[in-house]
Amino acid sequence: MRLLVTGGAGYIGSHMVKLLGDKAYETLTVDNLSEGNPWAVLHGELRVVDLLNYKALEEVFLEFKPDAVIHFAAKVKVPESVKKPLLYYENNLLGTVNLLHAMQRSGTRYLVFSSTAAVYGIPENIPVKEEDPTNPINPYGWSKLFAERVIKDFSYASGLKYVILRYFNVAGADPEGKIGQVSKEPTHLILRAVKVATGQIPYMEVFGKDYPTHDGTGVRDYVHVVDLCEAHLKALDYLREGGKSDVFNVGYGRGYSVLEVIQKVKEVSGKDFEVRYAPRREGDPPALVADSGKAVKVLKWEPKYDDLGFIVKTALNWEIQSSKVSCYNIV
Repeated sequence: MRLLVTGGAGYIGSHMVKLLGDKAYETLTVDNLSEGNPWAVLHGELRVVDLLNYKALEEVFLEFKPDAVIHFAAKVKVPESVKKPLLYYENNLLGTVNLLHAMQRSGTRYLVFSSTAAVYGIPENIPVKEEDPTNPINPYGWSKLFAERVIKDFSYASGLKYVILRYFNVAGADPEGKIGQVSKEPTHLILRAVKVATGQIPYMEVFGKDYPTHDGTGVRDYVHVVDLCEAHLKALDYLREGGKSDVFNVGYGRGYSVLEVIQKVKEVSGKDFEVRYAPRREGDPPALVADSGKAVKVLKWEPKYDDLGFIVKTALNWEIQSSKVSCYNIV
């Protein structure tokens, strides 16, 4: 099976490419390298192409003729989306439209789309189910929800089969230590915390301590990146076996507060560090926790790394390793 991975040089995408290569899939990565890194693509070929450059994208599709696409490429920082909404609508929505055009031209039949729990906004129910209302509170969430709508409409018109995976908070790194998360300006909680623990950032900043949660800080469902990638493989198998197009949450079904995560990083690293409080960030809901029962039942997803300590350990190990190796420069 020939698979094209958009955003395959980025954090989640590179772990996906590694998993596909380990399982002997033929892969091609398309990435504009705005956030990704060439060294992170461990299998297959990398083509440096922006999804907004339709002509170049179409050429890749007509040459490679993939059977399926796993679509990660997107802008994903909530605070940035509030400040630069047009950037997010252009990149995430128009990029997806171009991708669907190219898939149609090449006859590609299957799509697995990287969506987000941000589409739920401030959920009415915790944990969140796929049929719960979608009402994003930031442009990032809206850009992903609009892209979902485009995919569904295109599927109805063209016969494309899709699975939309709504991620909760993705964290951790390859347990083998070959790749992990890097960022010029890290906003993900666990990544920032391990950078503080390793002395790369002077203190930990907590945004908001007055949320309606048990300790006043935001609560999130953290899923290990490898388990998330395994969900994509399960989605591909499901589609190839005739499964109907559908939407699935991917998370562990339990939430940890910001302060609980920070405490776990301190425990795993053996380092105490300063924590400072700051005002809430725009676009952050109080709590997001997944009900992933549908993915477990329908996709036969079996997560292996449902342990916050393990997630933190893999992130910390990667941070220690990569900070010592000069070749892991961020593009």
